[in-house]
Amino acid sequence: MSDQPVGRIRFMDQQRVNLDGFAHEDVGLGLVAMASPHDPKPSLVLRDGRVAEMDGRSAEDFDALDALIAGHGIDLSVAEEAMALDDVAFARLFVDPAVPRAEVVRLVSGTTPAKLAQVIALLRPAELTMAMTKMRARRTPSNQAHVTNRLDDPLLLAADAATAAAYGFREVETTVPVLADAPSNAVAVTVGAAIASPGVLVQCSVEEAMELEMGIRGLVSYAETVSLYGTEPVFVDGDDTPYSKAILAAAYASRGVKMRVSSGAGAEVLMGGAEQCSMLYLESRCVSLARAMGVQGVQNGGIDGASVAASVPRGVRELMAENVMVMARNLEACTGNDALMSESDVRRTSRTLPILLAGSDYVCSGFGSIQRYDNMFGPSQWNAEDFDDWLAMQRDWGVDGGLRTAAPAEVGRLRREAAEACRDVYRYLGLADFTDDHVDRAVDAVGSKDLVVDGVEPDAMVVLGAAQAIRSSGLGSLEVARALQECGYEAAAGRVLDMLAARVHGDHLQTAAIFDESMNVLSLVTDPNDYAGPGTGYEPSAARQAEIDGIRQARGVEDLRKDQALLADDSFRVVGPAAAGSDPREVVIGLSPGIGRTVWQTLSGLSVVDTLRELLAGLEEEGCLARVVRVNGTLDLGMVGLTAARLAGSGIGIGLQGKGTALIHRRDLPPLANLELYSMAPIITPDLYRLLGTNAGRHAKGATPVPARNPYTDEAIEARYHTSVIALVALERSCVDRSLGNEDIEVTR
Repeated sequence: MSDQPVGRIRFMDQQRVNLDGFAHEDVGLGLVAMASPHDPKPSLVLRDGRVAEMDGRSAEDFDALDALIAGHGIDLSVAEEAMALDDVAFARLFVDPAVPRAEVVRLVSGTTPAKLAQVIALLRPAELTMAMTKMRARRTPSNQAHVTNRLDDPLLLAADAATAAAYGFREVETTVPVLADAPSNAVAVTVGAAIASPGVLVQCSVEEAMELEMGIRGLVSYAETVSLYGTEPVFVDGDDTPYSKAILAAAYASRGVKMRVSSGAGAEVLMGGAEQCSMLYLESRCVSLARAMGVQGVQNGGIDGASVAASVPRGVRELMAENVMVMARNLEACTGNDALMSESDVRRTSRTLPILLAGSDYVCSGFGSIQRYDNMFGPSQWNAEDFDDWLAMQRDWGVDGGLRTAAPAEVGRLRREAAEACRDVYRYLGLADFTDDHVDRAVDAVGSKDLVVDGVEPDAMVVLGAAQAIRSSGLGSLEVARALQECGYEAAAGRVLDMLAARVHGDHLQTAAIFDESMNVLSLVTDPNDYAGPGTGYEPSAARQAEIDGIRQARGVEDLRKDQALLADDSFRVVGPAAAGSDPREVVIGLSPGIGRTVWQTLSGLSVVDTLRELLAGLEEEGCLARVVRVNGTLDLGMVGLTAARLAGSGIGIGLQGKGTALIHRRDLPPLANLELYSMAPIITPDLYRLLGTNAGRHAKGATPVPARNPYTDEAIEARYHTSVIALVALERSCVDRSLGNEDIEVTR
């Protein structure tokens, strides 16, 4: 016997899920999602109004993380009450509709990292979804886009930023393959976003000093690259401390730049500093730090370490639990879903779907609104290839995932305006001069590969020169707004100025703040989540629900009627009432009522005339006489075929429906019985219709028919065609009229 696995296992080994890495739990390496035996037991001892012990460690032994959390991250006025709560009783508060969100937040504010991690670990997957529904800060869900490309091409960035805004993203994040290009990317994305919509927040994710500089100049309006870690050694490896991160966060906020920190399971494992603790506990420390630092929110849920968490048992559950901890700490939640954690479409959907159903402040901390290969953060969990899937999932469940369908013509218009505006701004500011051909290519490009001409990429030095000029000149958003105005883009110029004014007001620094398209701030303060069980909380407005439902692929009967009407001709002429024939060579082809009236094309794309031509040719090859009869009294295929057989001199008839389904019937059979049936209308070929005609002739002559089988496809044929079937049946049913009887038809084409 061979040592090779059997074919079924070899086949399974080739599936994309097996490109993923899976690991056994290894506590020593920190490869454990929840509840490591080395996680500290929750404890809190207060002495003279200060924390003397936290999670089993005395104040004298606190590291920098402990010190910041103990000093600023725990509400000591509720700590005794919260820490005394039984873990199961505490966990139930998260899912009990009768317990207000505010009460859970109040109690969580008094918990230590170990206590919160231990409580959240008790929530099962469905309970995590319920908890997230209740605990997110902002009532209205939203989404964030990645807009990058491997060439740092400004015109493509502007066009793609405008596209992202058109699809409903309220934050747009860019980054660079070449660090020095960052100022150019920030300007390009700012221009593109402003062309499409007011109030889109923009970030350029790069090295922190440069990002802060761009924030001060107004070239970016939010930041989220201030990374936190759950152990002190990992902080030290990055020449950072929680305190230095807190100072940086304050610097952003002082200049009106919205700001959240980033953390996530797996980071400490990847950097060899997990200290044998579970990923959930270490992330609880990070979230507690974020609360202590006073930042607006947290981007977590694995982020770059998502695949590490997902490699161990219950890892994906841990990723969602991280997000719930952020919400429970009353912070804005940007819920992961940005790093591709699996090559399996099923696994990545299973990771995201509960969050989409529950809703989040930002369902994705970076949906790759560009091509997967152009995402310079690395492929996202969701990319441009997935837009239609995401929109369909929203529609399937009737939930708001932050996106909407953009009309194709509007996308084209916005892309052109954004690319031209970026070209004109760069020219006006003396940064670069792009050709009309470059504009055209950027407008039509699916991705940066489409900018390559005869194997030559655009000159990278043009972008680098523009970026250096922006940085050395001190250029900021005010100059960008002036350039837009001078070049005739008044609305976009106003939107850039409005964003600068908003930074002075500072309302968008409220927790979980976004701007809607009227520049209203939606946040924990102005749009608080009020979910308290069925009938409460966020429901899309009628207008928003129409956006969710209105995907571009949806079609109705009237759409099909118009399409079919374009194909109408005078090929079918009524000769008169149909009578029973007597010639034993005669085979009748029975047509359903709509053929040649409202239906002119089958589901396979073959015209009904060409379909008939093949059936007639098959009968002719067998030396049979053919007659075409329209059966007006029914659209049931069995009855159409049986009626045809009863009219035929041979007693053999063919039934043909408008959608292309066909059968051979005999006059003495019950209606639901038949001699041969072609049920897979969308994939029936002309050769198969001819074979059906041939076999009908052979049945008429008493000869042996040629074996015929329905073609096979592993496509989801029902999912693709059933809506068209419904519309075709509706068109045919409108033609059913028993009073017309059966009519002989002459096919003249």
